[in-house]
Amino acid sequence: MALPFRKDLDKYRELDEDEILGKLTEEELKQLETVLDDLDPENALLPAGFRQKDQTMKKPGGPFDREKLLSFLEKQALEQKDIEEVVPYTGEKKGKVFIPKQKPIQSYTEEKVMLDPELEEALTSATDTELCDLAAILGMHNLINSSQLQDIVGSSNGVGNESFTNVVKGEKVIPVFDEPPNPTNVEESLQRVKDNDPRLVEVNLNNIKNIPIPTLKEFAKALETNTYVKSFSLAATRSNDPVAMAFADMLRANQALNSLNVESNFITGAGILALIEALRENETLTEIKIDNQRQQLGTPVEMEIAKMLEENAKILKFGYHFMQQGPRTRAAAAITKNNDLAWHLGAKISADLLASLQP
Repeated sequence: MALPFRKDLDKYRELDEDEILGKLTEEELKQLETVLDDLDPENALLPAGFRQKDQTMKKPGGPFDREKLLSFLEKQALEQKDIEEVVPYTGEKKGKVFIPKQKPIQSYTEEKVMLDPELEEALTSATDTELCDLAAILGMHNLINSSQLQDIVGSSNGVGNESFTNVVKGEKVIPVFDEPPNPTNVEESLQRVKDNDPRLVEVNLNNIKNIPIPTLKEFAKALETNTYVKSFSLAATRSNDPVAMAFADMLRANQALNSLNVESNFITGAGILALIEALRENETLTEIKIDNQRQQLGTPVEMEIAKMLEENAKILKFGYHFMQQGPRTRAAAAITKNNDLAWHLGAKISADLLASLQP
């Protein structure tokens, strides 16, 4: 059985396209060529608007306005009535009519206080000053405003500030000043490290945000040959992985540094791993702090840290908060073991020294 719309298409099957194109004028051919350049009627993957010429006769309504469209849809939805659903065979409407609940109105009845006639007459004839004095005596300071309280304290009725024991007084504000900036001269300290100044044993660059990365690398390069600096700290200096790599090379060559602090920087797991690998070759560093980096180091890095602490018996203090229980336990046991070995070694050296001094 042929569908009705297919009957109308049968007359187009035997059309001669060349004959139709031959009857077109030159202007019509150019117009057809222009249309075919912009449209692709054979591509079924394109939307209909890109496959055929726009045949809309309606004038454009202007640019797209989202708020105007939403208001129109909301108005249209409000004007359109809902379809009423009824129960079959009964004609009753489905559902229940919504009736908003009304909250009960709470009414308070003031209790009438009955006083003795003599007391009632005394309170009625009392002045404002006398009533304030009575409230202060009874300790009901909340019934007195600030102006009345000032009048009572400043009056000559013998009432002083110390009489109001229940009055809440504001605490005196103690100003807290910001910490002063780090006074370290970066260029001077770098030059002293390069000159191997014997008076410079500690370098503190903490919280200096504007130190260039090449300058920090120069510090690491100068420390490779320095023999007097014992402590170096660059916490919160925006140091990154290239700085950590430079200090890792420094730890392989330096034989005088005892403490290194790189906390609160932008060093990732790759930079920390470089420092850990360098500590396997360092024999003088006893304290290192790497905590509070911009991102977490991860479990593999923490496992390498714990393994390094188990192999390096010189590390006595390690500043890092482990996120995993396994590496944390191994690191704590390794640090405890290193401190015990250091104590026993110190005791042995002291005993040998005393023995050598005895006649």
